[in-house]
Amino acid sequence: MNEIWDQVWADLTAVVEAPPSSVWIPLSAVAVCLAVPALWHVVRHVVTIAHEAGHGIVATLTGRRVSGIRLHSDTSGLTESYGEARRLPLSLVALAGYPAPALLGLGASALLADGRSPLVLWLVMLVLAVVLLFIRNVYGFLVVILAIGAFGWVAWAGGDVWRVGVAYGVVWLLLLGSVRAVVELSASRRGRGGRSGSDADALARLTHVPGGVWVAVFWLVAVACAALGGWWIVGLEI
Repeated sequence: MNEIWDQVWADLTAVVEAPPSSVWIPLSAVAVCLAVPALWHVVRHVVTIAHEAGHGIVATLTGRRVSGIRLHSDTSGLTESYGEARRLPLSLVALAGYPAPALLGLGASALLADGRSPLVLWLVMLVLAVVLLFIRNVYGFLVVILAIGAFGWVAWAGGDVWRVGVAYGVVWLLLLGSVRAVVELSASRRGRGGRSGSDADALARLTHVPGGVWVAVFWLVAVACAALGGWWIVGLEI
């Protein structure tokens, strides 16, 4: 047990220098996944998990209790909570979903800029483990278990090249995938006459601010995080 803890602690505190290939190869792989629909359908589950985790975290912070999280085969998700039912808490919970992957990616990109790629992998594992506690459907359970297994193997047994590459890959996916998710939301709302049953529509009902305005807010957050996170990752100075 001491050896296990020593290795985990070493990873949590390690600073690993990333060669240029560790930055650009994962970015290229993520770009391909974003461009190929079949691949995007698979990796989008990571963005959805972060999205639903955002709902759950804010629900908890606003005094609500998370009763369950569901992940579906079409890559959509649902987080159910109960408790505080005033407009502000409900609005904050609805607002949290789409920005969550972008903000998580931004925070992780700051860690990568500091050479903390092993720490990023263990934090991904922590988020997945917490989400697993609230999963309430079989498909969602299988998705999260597979993700934990994959990231856990890389974090525990992978060499530094793999660990650094996967850490950069998941951060690029969160940053750029959050932008694509907002693009899809906008297209879905246009295709349904401005209503899609989305977080933007829930916010419109709660705040009386048009859903299109909330889509624009999601867009600004996602693009800003992607730009700033990308700037940090490639080692530029602001």
